[in-house]
Amino acid sequence: MEEFITIENDVNSEFTEKKSKFIGSLFYVESSEEAEEVIKKTKKKYFDAKHNCIAYRVIEDGQIVERFSDDGEPSGTAGLPMLNILQKNNLVNVLIVVTRYFGGILLGTGGLVRAYQNSLLLSINKSNKVFKCLGEYLEVTLDYSDFDSFKYYCKNNKINIIKTSYQENIVCKIELEEDRKTKLMDDFETKKINLTNIKELYKKYITKSI
Repeated sequence: MEEFITIENDVNSEFTEKKSKFIGSLFYVESSEEAEEVIKKTKKKYFDAKHNCIAYRVIEDGQIVERFSDDGEPSGTAGLPMLNILQKNNLVNVLIVVTRYFGGILLGTGGLVRAYQNSLLLSINKSNKVFKCLGEYLEVTLDYSDFDSFKYYCKNNKINIIKTSYQENIVCKIELEEDRKTKLMDDFETKKINLTNIKELYKKYITKSI
């Protein structure tokens, strides 16, 4: 998968339905391992709650991995309805944990489905959505005298300077969209930008520039 929609930051929402309190915690995660760790921490945070129902979708090895759980609620009333919402909104690398503090009044099957979906939708509506695309992380080395012009070049070409180290020369860690790497390499070869070295580090999904 080359591009997908996700959330920029973790968000929370809360509402009450027939005395049951629902807390929706929407997280940005990058792997199923990270998602499972966040689930453990969230369940520990809300250890006194009746239910902590979950659903998530993450990209691993180019494929979407999905998981959901009703955590003691009647089968099909929590996890799967929330997963369906994530799918319909094309959201990936997201985890939803909806915590329910039972208020003593039964909601019924339909009421539970609506409550869990509503909790997730409230969190989605509060979130900032972003596009992610496959990016390249590189390390470039240049002379101090060329640093200002390189920063200007990066700004004009939507290249993000992540870290700058001031050594004998300046060493910058940069991120850029994969399709912008070709232009950078061409400009390096044709001396349109003055760099002494470019080192490829790794690939990772980054926020797509608009």
